[in-house]
Amino acid sequence: MIPEMIIKNPSSVEEVLQILSNHRTKNKIIAGGTDIIPGFHINSPRFTGIDVLVDINGIKEISQIIELDSYFSIGSSVTFSHLQASSLVREKLPVLYEAASGIGNKQIRNRATIAGNFINNAPCADSVPALLVYDAQVVVKSIENESIVSLQDFLEFPYKTILKNDEIITEIRIPKKNAHLLGSFYKLGRRRAVAISRISLAVLGSVENGIFTDFRLASGAITPIGMRFKEIESFILGKGIDRDLLKEVAVKTGSKILEVTGLRWSTPHKLPVLQKTLYQLLVNNFLENDEK
Repeated sequence: MIPEMIIKNPSSVEEVLQILSNHRTKNKIIAGGTDIIPGFHINSPRFTGIDVLVDINGIKEISQIIELDSYFSIGSSVTFSHLQASSLVREKLPVLYEAASGIGNKQIRNRATIAGNFINNAPCADSVPALLVYDAQVVVKSIENESIVSLQDFLEFPYKTILKNDEIITEIRIPKKNAHLLGSFYKLGRRRAVAISRISLAVLGSVENGIFTDFRLASGAITPIGMRFKEIESFILGKGIDRDLLKEVAVKTGSKILEVTGLRWSTPHKLPVLQKTLYQLLVNNFLENDEK
């Protein structure tokens, strides 16, 4: 059951910040509502004690995708359908495009927003691995302050971020230097569509003259929260690409994930799947492209 509460419909970010400042302890921002509305129905502890619901869905300044001089700006209330329809995202940020295209179904993509996906910070948040490999930053605003934080630092624990009650994410920034890199997103669920991810991975990088000159690797549902594997990224940089190297990377990634998560009942199934999938992603994106 949805509890009684005050619903505010601000028309600007400034108005949002004023509302959040006036109701610091018992407010909640809603954009798509694909997490919070089901949360109300099941009486989730994360969505109790809310007196004021702030609907930001109609604020134009945070619902645009723009290419600027040094980065791509994605408004926090941009939906996954908007991302999927954007030629800029499809051509310049293909890993994010892949991730956005596989989220939920069309109805969910029409409502769910990119910021809502990572603010909720469920382990299965499909936008997170893609954004992490693109070195995404988030712009955090309060009535007193504005800061730019890397997405990795913004994510804290499952279902928790560093966002405070009087703050809003206004945009996601992705450096344009990433636009030339090759990569891919992979998701495994229990069915082909409308599936919660059980394993998700994103890879991004470049190979020049047979040598890895850039490489990023991020996980999603296989770890408690989305994370980059910096040690493995450093290991592969400067090395010549061949199948033995890619197999070693897949094995090292499996070992690192086991170190992070510990042994679980699903490990005997998930770990081999992850390693084989990662190896194939690396072959498809980097080895086969290098051999062309």
